Amino acid sequence: MGILSALTEDPWVAESGWTLAQATKAKFPEAGPFHQALKARVEQYFQDSGRPARDLPAMYAKTVALLGWFAASYAFLVFVADGVGSALLGCVSLGLAMAGIGFSVQHDANHGGYSERRAVNRLLALTLDVLGASSYVWSWKHNIFHHSHPNVAGLDADINIQPFCRVAPSQPLHRAHRFQHFYIWGLYGLLAVKWQFIDDFKDMLSGRVGLQKMPRPTGRKLAEALIGKLFFFGWALVLPAFFHPLWKVVLCHALTSFILGLTLASVFQLAHCVEEAAFPEVPEGGEAFTREWAAHQVETTVDFARGNRLVCWYLGGLNFQVVHHLFPRVCHLHYPALSGIIEKTCLEHGVRYRSQDSVRAALGSHVRWLKRMGQPLAVEAM
Repeated sequence: MGILSALTEDPWVAESGWTLAQATKAKFPEAGPFHQALKARVEQYFQDSGRPARDLPAMYAKTVALLGWFAASYAFLVFVADGVGSALLGCVSLGLAMAGIGFSVQHDANHGGYSERRAVNRLLALTLDVLGASSYVWSWKHNIFHHSHPNVAGLDADINIQPFCRVAPSQPLHRAHRFQHFYIWGLYGLLAVKWQFIDDFKDMLSGRVGLQKMPRPTGRKLAEALIGKLFFFGWALVLPAFFHPLWKVVLCHALTSFILGLTLASVFQLAHCVEEAAFPEVPEGGEAFTREWAAHQVETTVDFARGNRLVCWYLGGLNFQVVHHLFPRVCHLHYPALSGIIEKTCLEHGVRYRSQDSVRAALGSHVRWLKRMGQPLAVEAM
């Protein structure tokens, strides 16, 4: 698989036997000078630096650190914590460690950006199953449906919080949405539980993610999904129940899941559901989008806190979301270097590139966008 392989070469589509046309309704004009220049300059970066796109020693070290954080947090919570304060500390630490694994390890691996070896990518992709979410379903929802048409209501299930919230101009507006910038954080916190206990099972049974069709898992893929669920229920609920009353286990699990869901959802929203991002609508009559695929990725995505090394480390480079959407099969440790190349190329080709200076600025933009989308006058297309 090449460094800059396109969405059409995604292994999940190839392994399913489906064509991309079956997997997504996205249709874009042919790649133009902008996309060609991007690919050429990024290829030149790897040639000049001599660094591999994947299999970086620092990435393996980071994986050990994150998995160690997860294991230590779990052991502390189950075998050491003996009071409310220590239990709260353990839940917060465990939830953040799980989010860190999701941002960095499984994310790179499921995109094929962790290693040149497919077996290594597949093994580390299963860390998502350990966290309670199906890597099979996630890869279709995220790799294919989200990455092919981010911020397109009706095609990108990641921005569908209907009817509870409205985050895109073309989505229906309800009276309660005027308060969504207050209550949406509670819904974010429910993401992990809904994902682990409801959505994966529903999507696998129905063969759909939102309005998009996906092949139902069979054979090894189905076995991996089900064994992953059993393993998750075992370490998250069954084993702790041997050492603590069940009600305490359930409360700790609920708090850990809330921290996990709130962290995951917020990071995604700061990159897409903000004032600076575009929200193209599905073209009528089966026509192609007006912008080529690469320009669409840039203009529907916003970076944030690019100068904060701690944020970049913890988020697996997802604060460099523009880089990730253009080159998802490159290890995220390259994102800071690639960001400058992409921004310069965008400027030369008249493609809008946006970045927030800090997490605080990104949060402010997200809240203002939620307020705007909750008002009756916020019906114009972006």
